[in-house]
Amino acid sequence: MAEKTPVLVAKSLGIQFGGLKAVSDFNMEIGESELVGLIGPNGAGKTTVFNLITGVYKPTEGSFYLKGEKMNGKKTHQIVHAGIARTFQNIRLFKKMTVIENVKAAMQEKANYSLVDAIFRTKKYWTQEAELTKHAKELLEVVHLSGKEEILASNLPYGQQRRLEIARALATDMSLLLLDEPAAGMNPTETEELLEIINYIRDRFKVSVLLIEHDMSLVMKICQRIYVLDFGTTIASGTPEEVANHPRVIEAYLGKDDE
Repeated sequence: MAEKTPVLVAKSLGIQFGGLKAVSDFNMEIGESELVGLIGPNGAGKTTVFNLITGVYKPTEGSFYLKGEKMNGKKTHQIVHAGIARTFQNIRLFKKMTVIENVKAAMQEKANYSLVDAIFRTKKYWTQEAELTKHAKELLEVVHLSGKEEILASNLPYGQQRRLEIARALATDMSLLLLDEPAAGMNPTETEELLEIINYIRDRFKVSVLLIEHDMSLVMKICQRIYVLDFGTTIASGTPEEVANHPRVIEAYLGKDDE
């Protein structure tokens, strides 16, 4: 039986800003429906990796592939269309739009009615809008936001805004979901609920997940494999147990023993 093409492959990926190498020789492979962690101290280059994979930055070395297709040089919207979606450290919602409008905004490529249909509110317009609304409600149910469709995004509590951002990412029908510190600012109860939602999303939608997170208990519970960055280079990779016991990881997080 032929091996499945990995969802994401990064080969010697890197970027240099002036004389500074922010990320160097980064290699990663993520399989279908796999949940992988990317960790490291502050300033290690984790978000830079996300920016490379989503086209915010163009790599100055190496390549990356989504399901075998080379992504280098593609613009962010092309990469989203190909199947990579992300959330951000700092929540980026349309704060003055309702919860359901935020999700539907990510679905506009699925609407093929014309401007004339929209202006004159034709049957085609109403049919497609009903389908988009139904799908948006289903995604809001996944992230436990049912019943909050008409609330302004800015009026949601912080943890619920985080979950809305995930629902909006799901609306793009991605095959790889990048979560940048999704548990930041959450209390333990919210974090536990988030963990359940991420696992459910992976199982239901068969998507792969790459997670940046500082909450080590969450990372160790949820991730099948973990990559560790320090000063822009990979210092370890493996299972949660292997990474937790790796001397270079312990050194990066706790500092060298001066004895």
